[in-house]
Formats: sequence, structure tokens, C-alpha cells
Amino acid sequence: MTPRPFLILIITLIAVVHAADAWAQDKGTVNPKPLPPIADPDDPKIAAKELFGRKVLPAAMPTRVFGFYAHGCIAGAEGLPINGDNWQVMRLSRNRYWGHPDLVALIKRLAARAHRDAGWPGILVGDMSQPRGGPMFTGHASHQVGLDADIWLTPMPNRQLSRNEREEMSAVMMVRGDRLDIDPHNWTPTHLAVIRAAALEPSVQRIFVNAAIKKALCREARGDRHWLHKVRPMYGHDYHFHIRIRCPPGAGECESQPDPNEGEGCSTGDLAYWFSDAVLHPKPPKVPPKPKPPMTMAELPPACKAVLHAPDAKH
Repeated sequence: MTPRPFLILIITLIAVVHAADAWAQDKGTVNPKPLPPIADPDDPKIAAKELFGRKVLPAAMPTRVFGFYAHGCIAGAEGLPINGDNWQVMRLSRNRYWGHPDLVALIKRLAARAHRDAGWPGILVGDMSQPRGGPMFTGHASHQVGLDADIWLTPMPNRQLSRNEREEMSAVMMVRGDRLDIDPHNWTPTHLAVIRAAALEPSVQRIFVNAAIKKALCREARGDRHWLHKVRPMYGHDYHFHIRIRCPPGAGECESQPDPNEGEGCSTGDLAYWFSDAVLHPKPPKVPPKPKPPMTMAELPPACKAVLHAPDAKH
């Protein structure tokens, strides 16, 4: 990995994921208000999230991924239909159900497998990316290039949810109150089956879950366990799991992340950090850190400017 993506990855893992998981449970609104126009959108000091967050449709361009998961954008994104045979999209007011066509196709396959292999009516899909990717106002440092998706650990109900339910319904907590293991009242073998189905997809490079969920998967997985190496402990992720796919074949402008180690990651030593007191009960810093300045367009790949200014694709 080049130094720059590595630095971005570290920032993503440590500084942002706590807020992202809490944001996943925040309620939306049935009547979102449009954001006011920006007086001078060409001001180089304007945060890129202000610009990308105002785009409601993808760029009318061929599909291309530019940059890294936490530092980029996507042209020609595809929208996941908000209702499918075995899936429903949540928090529609966020307009984050866009991604690379490969990701959209994967979610559809996973939804079918969750129905077939786990007996779920289907899956509930959380945040993917914005219509043109890029930084978001709230909740994620990654999800910028259309290759990340959050899948709720709550099975889809056997009916179509109302718009109001999609905005206000909360996912079910899968982790015990002491954070040391899963909650046996909510976790079932079907959860393992759904995560396993996602991990067996060849294009999936990583799946992020709470360490307690990783611990349960390690304990309960039977037969071929090779897929466990893709499942990585991560702060938060106790209501949903995060799928990340590789850069698409031939996408030279997409910055890859190295493949995870081949080991299962299930030893006591592998998980010790995540169950340490410093992680489970972090002490507030003596001196609060200064807020990191928001990312500007100058910090994104140059091609993202063309993506931002391209005409809207036909919806």
C-alpha cells in the first residue's frame, strides 16, 4: 500500500468508526429538506462533503472509480432498487443507495442467499455511497467510491416496510452489554450463515464486524473456515456488518487495499487488543484533539472535479 492510502486507512479505523456505527442508528425523515445552494461552489476552502452531499443523481458518465475507499468518488454509479424480492433499502432520506454495478449485483446475490441459506425473508440494506460518492456530511470516512455497503443484522420483515418505518426503525443490537460476547437473545446461527455467504463472494475483500461477533463466528463456524480471514474486527459494527469489495478489474484509477492475512484471526492473541480495557472502556484524552479540517476538493483525485460537475444521469 502506498503511504497516503495507508494513512487514510488508519484515520478511518481509529478516528471515525465509532461515530459511523452510532450514525447507522440515527433516524431519518420522510420529508427531507433540500440543502440551500452554496454561494461560491468554486471556493477552494469549501468542504468536499458540502458539494458531493448536494448531488442527488449520479454523473452522466461511464462507470469509473477514482481513488481510495476513504478518499475518492465514483462516476456512473448505479442505484440499488429500494425494493427487491429479498431486500429493502433503509434510510431513504440519506440517498446513499448508490454504488458500482458490481456492488449492486453482489447485494442482490447476497439477498437471495440470505433467503435460501439462512431462511431470512431478505436483508435490510443500510448506507452504500452517495450518487457520486465522495465525502459524506455524517457517518463514514469510507463509502466514498461505491465499493462499500452496510447490511443490517436484523432480518428483513416478511412484508414491505413503510417509508416511515424505513426512517425510524432501529436495527437490533447483537452484542452483549459488557461488550465481551454476542447477545444470545438476538444472535442466531442464521447470522453466521448470512455473513459467511457474503465472505464467500470472490469480490469481497473485507467484512467488518464488532469483535464480539468475530469471536462468535470463530467459535461457531464449522467445515471450511477459510472465509473467516476476510471478517475483521472493527469498532462499532454491532448492529450491522460492512462489506467492502475489491477495486473492479481494470479500474486503474481505483486505489486498492492489500488483501487481509490468510489466517482465520481467531486466536486469543488475534482478538486480545479488541477486548482490552483500553478499547472497551477508553479514557477521554487529557487534552481534547483538535477537529480535523474537512476534506476539500484539492485532496481528492483530480478526476473527481469532472465527476462533480458532470450533468445528472437520467433517473
